[in-house]
Amino acid sequence: MDKMRMESLDMTAQNIDKIGALFPNCITETIDTSGKPKKAINFELLRQMLSGDVLEGDEAYEFTWVGKKAAIVEANKPIRKTLRPCPEESVNWDTTENLYIEGDNLEVLKLLQESYLGKVKMIYIDPPYNTGNDFIYADDFTMSGEEYAEELGATDEAGNRLFRNTDSNGRFHSDWCSMIYSRLMLARNLLTEDGVIFISIDENEVSTLKQMCDEAFGSSNFVAELIWSAGRKNDSKHISVSHEYILCYFKCAQYIKEHKITWRERKQGLDDIYAQYDSLVKKNGNDTESIEKELKAWYKALPDNHPAKDHAHYCRVDQKGIFFADNISWPGGGGPKYEVLHPTTHKPVKIPSRGWLTNEDTMKEWIKQGRVEFGKDENRVPTLKSYLKDREYSVPYSVFYKDGRAASKRLASMMGEKVFENPKDEEIIERLIEFCGTGDNDIVLDFFSGSGTTAHAMFLANANQNVTRKFILVQLAEEINPQNESSEKAKKVAQNAIALLDSIGASHTICEIGKERIRRAGTKIKEENPLTTKDLDVGFRVFKLDDSNMKDVFYAPADYNQSLLDMFESNIKDDRNDLDLLFGCLLEWGLPLSLPYTSEKLEGCTVHTYNEGDLIACFDESIPDSVVKTIAKRQPLRAVFRDSSFAGSPAKINVTEAFKLLAPDTRVKVI
Repeated sequence: MDKMRMESLDMTAQNIDKIGALFPNCITETIDTSGKPKKAINFELLRQMLSGDVLEGDEAYEFTWVGKKAAIVEANKPIRKTLRPCPEESVNWDTTENLYIEGDNLEVLKLLQESYLGKVKMIYIDPPYNTGNDFIYADDFTMSGEEYAEELGATDEAGNRLFRNTDSNGRFHSDWCSMIYSRLMLARNLLTEDGVIFISIDENEVSTLKQMCDEAFGSSNFVAELIWSAGRKNDSKHISVSHEYILCYFKCAQYIKEHKITWRERKQGLDDIYAQYDSLVKKNGNDTESIEKELKAWYKALPDNHPAKDHAHYCRVDQKGIFFADNISWPGGGGPKYEVLHPTTHKPVKIPSRGWLTNEDTMKEWIKQGRVEFGKDENRVPTLKSYLKDREYSVPYSVFYKDGRAASKRLASMMGEKVFENPKDEEIIERLIEFCGTGDNDIVLDFFSGSGTTAHAMFLANANQNVTRKFILVQLAEEINPQNESSEKAKKVAQNAIALLDSIGASHTICEIGKERIRRAGTKIKEENPLTTKDLDVGFRVFKLDDSNMKDVFYAPADYNQSLLDMFESNIKDDRNDLDLLFGCLLEWGLPLSLPYTSEKLEGCTVHTYNEGDLIACFDESIPDSVVKTIAKRQPLRAVFRDSSFAGSPAKINVTEAFKLLAPDTRVKVI
């Protein structure tokens, strides 16, 4: 039983915990008066988190790098951007709930903060590895020696070095750290309380990334360092580094613990085992001895890396299926001891030294069900039949064995040619999606989406588990140019990609490769499984990052002239349409971008109703009072109009009064 404290709450400790929940990177440790460690606040870093400017002072706190403060400022800095909808480039625009966003992911993450705050269940990213030779990303984030020295303050005003830099290649990591860190800070905000992030990385930056994630997510939220073993690299000079890493962090491990959330995945290779068993039953009928003999031989003949090989102990067979002879004694000893009679000799069988696994009544029930296997006589301890069908799920392993070339071959086959260097394996990401607890309507985010592997993986997971997850993919529209590649192999891949994009009339960017891959993956999955994927959502809404929908109107009073005053008649850019304005309003009001909407004509005005009344918008000029009243009578949660839709203050007052009378709970705004 818990003891009463008999003292008041430690408010300081509570406040530290509250700050830690908001800013886990600001929590550090110190020593109390008794010499014991306790939590403390890194006030310098907390000041920086709450400031819009780079603060003065040396950046020498724990894990740091040149530019860390600037990265924090950059993450918190507001931007005047928007996401413009592109229905013509989308698939199933009206019905899909998946999003594909083109643009710089840092800016996109900032725009998603309102609409998707605390709503993303899983994030998977495969960021640039800082190798300097990746095909898709310009991912050599090394600073020049001059830039590094300048930011570090290692030179005087005359440009002379003030000290010898003996640190180990800090400049090869600093820019990369800043790039990743600001994005991780924003990504954390989007996760649900039971959310999780997986980050692929290789040996170049895994230790650096681990330290950054410990700050961004809190070291207590670290789950595991997964290993993806992808096969031998024969061109290595010394050791074939044949694995990569996937770092895994919870948003809130305490929430996971309190809600007793566990992860389980279906064991790999089971379908192959069941298929082999069914063929042996068809061949041998009820001859279980022959089935067992051939099943054992089949296991033995499998390659060492075949996933079914891990379950070779499931090699016994009876009329109920495949099982293995499990231990029937109490783990660790101290189990109950009682007589169990042999079914043939009717004599007490040998009791295990650790006692029986269960009580006498349950044991009798197991024997009745045929789950206990006895020896030829009473001198052998019985075993318990553990059927494969009852043990299909287990805790996921931290090591994934997968031939990295297989994913590349599958993608090349689907696309017609190899158009992407080293794509991530969709089957591994599918496993991550399936075992980490994502379910119906959960959102999976990938803001380094590359070739679109995460979307493909989610389609597979949804089809396999009959679940309706949704994705948000973000990718910079980087140009594909063979001349930028350093090897002939990479040049050839880029040429293949351009040929494919030319054949479909698309521009030469990574985004177009990703979108085409998602289209083909969705079509392929539905064609291969027409009965089970009838309702599978394989569409996506395309959005593109762009400057604000609003004109820049920041001028000094002396700069105003008649042309500027004329421009203010409409503060909306001339090239923006109703959909641009509608989705811009959704971002500001914090509404998801994936919900259905309708557009209709009322007395010549176009009225947009989003998600059956979450928002109603009309952006026409000179909106009649009757249309305003019709909108108000529908009592939407929010209503929005152009500022220029009304002739002046009296007209705006009439709108306000109409909503006060007909829809007092509606929030009304103008743009």
